[in-house]
Amino acid sequence: TIWAGGIDPDKDIETIVVPPAQMVANMKVGTMDCFCVCEPWNEQLITQGIGYTALTTGELWKDHPEKALGMRASWVDKYPNAAKALLAAVMEAQQWCDKPENRDELAGIVAKRQWINVPATDVVKRMKGEFDYGDGRKVMNSPHIMKYWADNASYPYKSHDLWFLTEDIRWGKFDPQTDTKALIDKVNREDIWREVAKGMGVTAPASTSRGTETFFDGKVFDPADPAAYLNSLGIKKVA
Repeated sequence: TIWAGGIDPDKDIETIVVPPAQMVANMKVGTMDCFCVCEPWNEQLITQGIGYTALTTGELWKDHPEKALGMRASWVDKYPNAAKALLAAVMEAQQWCDKPENRDELAGIVAKRQWINVPATDVVKRMKGEFDYGDGRKVMNSPHIMKYWADNASYPYKSHDLWFLTEDIRWGKFDPQTDTKALIDKVNREDIWREVAKGMGVTAPASTSRGTETFFDGKVFDPADPAAYLNSLGIKKVA
């Protein structure tokens, strides 16, 4: 509890949902005191002199999962080849994005008006692992650089699904007796990922689990024993 700050998110703070593109403006007028968001809004907060980066999410949980590709199950069942082609396109793009020599071009693409609509300079530095926290701290070659393909970043680990469900149980969103394995097996289609990977000549991870995960406060989540993780947490709704 001490390492996590001793904060009860249901009692000590108020959380609101704001579209990422509106976060800097909301900080500027005082609607909120802080935010958690991807780039380029952290960089814009700094360049506009409004705030600073306290820490990156990689410092909370190294190599944590980020975005997910989801498709409606009925659509996948009806158009299996299209679903595989879409996944293959995403996987190919991930491999391209992960190459350092492509980061400048990548920043230029996502910065365009139809996407993020910001100067590419607000995006590219952190894509390259150059972190200016805005409070005097500057890090080059950060170990928390965004990964798109390296270290199996593309793989849909079921162990990560289990962590999210365990957190849902922690905060009373799901019943503690929820059959998490059945739920994960229903929605996680790692079988499609592996099939597409095979066709692309890509080697899939040996396990469906990434193993234990260690967080910034020293807490450890072992997917083989999620109950132990829950029991180790000082602040939670579940008994």
